[in-house]
Amino acid sequence: MIIFEKLRFKNFLSYGNTWAEVNLNQGQDTLIIGENGAGKSTFLDALSYALYMKPFRKINNPQLVNSINKKKLAVEIEFKVGSNSYKVCRGHAPRYFEVWQNGEMLNQDSHTKDYQKILEQNILKMNYKSFTQIVVLGSRNFVPFMQLSTADRRSVIEDLLDIQIFSTMGSLLKDRVSLNKNDILNLDYQMNLIEEKIKVQEDYVQQMKEDKSAEKEKVDKVIHDKEQEINLLDNACTELSAQVEELFTSIKDFDSLSTKSQKYITLETQITNKINTLVQKQKFFTDNNNCPTCEQELEDDFKEKTISTTIESLTETKSGLASLESEIQRVGEILRGYRDVQADITDLQSAIQSKANKRAGIQDFIKTLKEHSDSDSSSEREVPENAGRIEEYTKELDQTKHTRVDLREKQVVLNTATTLLRDTGIKARIIKQYVPVMNKLINKYLAAMEFFVDFHLDEDFKETIRSRHRDEFSYASFSEGEKMRIDLALLFTWRAIAKLKNSASTNLLIMDEIFDSSLDSSGTDEFLKIIKELTSDTNIIIISHKTDQLLDKFTNVIRFEKHKNFSRIV
Repeated sequence: MIIFEKLRFKNFLSYGNTWAEVNLNQGQDTLIIGENGAGKSTFLDALSYALYMKPFRKINNPQLVNSINKKKLAVEIEFKVGSNSYKVCRGHAPRYFEVWQNGEMLNQDSHTKDYQKILEQNILKMNYKSFTQIVVLGSRNFVPFMQLSTADRRSVIEDLLDIQIFSTMGSLLKDRVSLNKNDILNLDYQMNLIEEKIKVQEDYVQQMKEDKSAEKEKVDKVIHDKEQEINLLDNACTELSAQVEELFTSIKDFDSLSTKSQKYITLETQITNKINTLVQKQKFFTDNNNCPTCEQELEDDFKEKTISTTIESLTETKSGLASLESEIQRVGEILRGYRDVQADITDLQSAIQSKANKRAGIQDFIKTLKEHSDSDSSSEREVPENAGRIEEYTKELDQTKHTRVDLREKQVVLNTATTLLRDTGIKARIIKQYVPVMNKLINKYLAAMEFFVDFHLDEDFKETIRSRHRDEFSYASFSEGEKMRIDLALLFTWRAIAKLKNSASTNLLIMDEIFDSSLDSSGTDEFLKIIKELTSDTNIIIISHKTDQLLDKFTNVIRFEKHKNFSRIV
């Protein structure tokens, strides 16, 4: 569990060159008040910037520096994780980033992004999306869980359940699968080469045993025949190479088509709540003639089709989605055809390699014949030697086959692991176990706020909301106050799950102007009841303008004000 203790900042937005300090662990409930523009929400920006190098609101980092002093922005946050104490220090103008553990600064040899990754993955174990769903709930610049895309919802839940490791393992596994496949292919080539060598040696020994008396004449004839065979092999390799080149040309757009297929699949999950993206896409294909990926000129037919599809999607979303699915199917069929072509290419390359191996063996055979054709007893001397070579090649072949069997067994294990690490594998089973718990908690908190609906998330994190009369609603159909109750119920649920899993659990919960917008007086009272029911190790910080209504309801009150053009805490 993360125990946030203290936040300090200066020269941050409206704050001057004097440290402003907030105790994040001073009590169970704290109220932050102040006039508009006094710098209350700046506290959230400073907290988010300290942890994730970006503010909670949509403000560019250079704009965070106080516009009067214009330098020496500094933010420090102290917290504990288990028995370790941490302090994160960030600054701008000049820029710096330090992470201290138990009084010693962690190694800064890595790039800033890698250093940030260490902070998020190894220490906080909570990314920015999870931070905004579990620790902070704001009324501005906040995207509720219900408005996130399916992919972002999955990311938050995976972070919450601490199962991102499976995604990382899956990524690493891809490299091992590819390496294993290449190793098997290389062994196949080696086996073909060894088998060709054995065959050549056996043919040679047999040739010497059949007719020793006419060895010279037969050797000459064999050499001639073998040279002709080499010519035939060369011609065959040339023809096969031409076929390979032609096949490669026929699938030259495989990578771009694969990329397009992936984009279509991603678009399929986001099309229902990202229609604005389609507008931008229409404008792009209208104003541009070159592909943004490969920089090649776009075909007019493709542009017209894309623009037409976009317009249809804007007028009728369901129709557009059906067209997109049809396109995905069409592209998939093309890609499957391309993969068949790739298989044909592999077969042709194997045939070329086989002929090349055979050619090399024949050349060795010819060389051997020429070296021994002058001696009548050459065949008698060479028989034992070639028999020895055959024995060596046979042992080498047996060893190679044994290695190949090991690689095949490893391939089966890797393929099984790949199946388990997909979204439909281990992660799906873990999520399936927690979905009923999540739904139970969500409905519990909704009922506590006197919002009696049946809220259900499925294993793909799609919601179904029904009233007491079993009428089905969507999230968008509710009032802002009802939406806020759903958002609060989800927030409390994520915190409960995080505490249960000990993944993104923290002592801190911040509400920014929740009481000032969507909650009426009844909703406010019910919400405060839930706060009191939370465990004693949770520190609730409420930012609000409702001073008169809330002052007597909180143990601790922090006031923010403007003094001589600078914000300060009093």
